[in-house]
Amino acid sequence: MCDWLFRMGISIGVAGAGQFAPSFLRLWSAHPDVSDVRLTDVIPERTAEMAAKQGITVTHASFEEMLESDVDAVAIFTQRWLHGEMAIKALEAGKHVYSTVPMAIEADQIARIIELVKETGLTYMMGETSFYYPSSVYCRQKLAEGAFGRVFYSEGDYVHDMDLGFYAAYQYSGGDDWKKTASFPPLLYPTHAVGNVLSVTGQHATHVSAIGVKDDRGDGVFDKEISQFDNDFSNATALFKLADGGIMRTNEMRRVGYPSHIRESRLRVFGTEGSFEQLATTTLWQNKQGVEDVSHLMETKPSGSGDDADLANVDPALRDAFRSGLSPVHDRSRLPKEFDGLHNGHEGSHHFLADDFVRAVADKTLPPINAWVSARYTLPGIYAHQSALQGGVQLEIPDHGDAPE
Repeated sequence: MCDWLFRMGISIGVAGAGQFAPSFLRLWSAHPDVSDVRLTDVIPERTAEMAAKQGITVTHASFEEMLESDVDAVAIFTQRWLHGEMAIKALEAGKHVYSTVPMAIEADQIARIIELVKETGLTYMMGETSFYYPSSVYCRQKLAEGAFGRVFYSEGDYVHDMDLGFYAAYQYSGGDDWKKTASFPPLLYPTHAVGNVLSVTGQHATHVSAIGVKDDRGDGVFDKEISQFDNDFSNATALFKLADGGIMRTNEMRRVGYPSHIRESRLRVFGTEGSFEQLATTTLWQNKQGVEDVSHLMETKPSGSGDDADLANVDPALRDAFRSGLSPVHDRSRLPKEFDGLHNGHEGSHHFLADDFVRAVADKTLPPINAWVSARYTLPGIYAHQSALQGGVQLEIPDHGDAPE
């Protein structure tokens, strides 16, 4: 089987012809170990239009039809509350799975995904971008060098105002009823904040206490009477205890005066010997001897024009995030040369995400963000939201352990 995969490559079926799909359709189509890429969407016209633009020759009328086909793997680019159930169906159908974030919004769905990966040996990978952010890469290097000493406190924030592109994104995906889903609870989309920290420390959260801030814009978004999720929190803060006794704080903000088009996620890591702090345009490494401005190491160069046809369905306020290239701390040498010149995105993460999934399936190895790691990035938000609904009561977070060797 491995020899066949090496010679022929794997086939990947993408479910969801939305804003993220074009970048990954192009990357997987260019990958030397991918034989063909397929596409499906619940809106047939959208499937046909994107397939034509991307040169995709095989499309499916539905996700179910795709699962019944001989495709090796599926990539889930659908609305965030659908990921869990779709991943379960795909694994039950014998397909490898790449899923955009979050892994799921219910704890039992996460448990079922891990159970299926154990039973089948199939690959599951969640596309958490922050694992590959320059800040995370840099901090992992510093931690490996021992420069932090003991990390005892970290913060990961996902700071993205609704006014900066999110209204348009929800309108594009939600149709006439977009306000019902634009109220998605912030803490159920936790991985850009939680994953940013845990990808550095390698720890997992054991307990959480969280507070949600009720929205007061009055525009029908984050309105319980309209919300599909019965949610009126637009901002939320969670405080976590980690397995090593350390502390993690995360913020999920959707109403905030902050330039999220410059930097959506912020990371701060404090150790007994050194500390790292990131703001929108400034990043500092600090220790007891002084301060070093490392902002230039976090800078990513645009990977293409903001007027690229692949970004036509992306609000202008979000386009920079979909075309940010690599930074000085990224190791470009490990990527396929075929990716040269193709759009990257989200602080240089898209190329690494696309390649890591293919490598895991083709080589039968665990991807960095495997099912067990994905659970540790996702479950904290699920329990944080429950804590916020109960006024901040501390809750224990279940853990599925480390991935098998």
